[in-house]
Amino acid sequence: MGLENPVIRLGLLVYALGINLAAFFAMGFDKMRARRGGWRLPEKLLFGLAALGGSIGGLAGMAFFHHKTRHACFRWGMPALLLLNLAAAAALVWLLTR
Repeated sequence: MGLENPVIRLGLLVYALGINLAAFFAMGFDKMRARRGGWRLPEKLLFGLAALGGSIGGLAGMAFFHHKTRHACFRWGMPALLLLNLAAAAALVWLLTR
């Protein structure tokens, strides 16, 4: 049972879209809270969403909302997590197609 199974393909697609949307909107929510002076989302949460596969959404949120762009840990950490996400996705595809 691998990627030829449409249920598995759909599940992976739904997961990827969901985690990236969550990371994108988490960046926007945190930016809104920063502007209003309210409680903020922990940076661990933002990085956690990116590490779980939402690095594209996290990077898009950083660019779209102009959020965390001055922080070196985000400027370098998000692209590093993107590379790790791509490697993990490639490994998953390899495992599911052999």
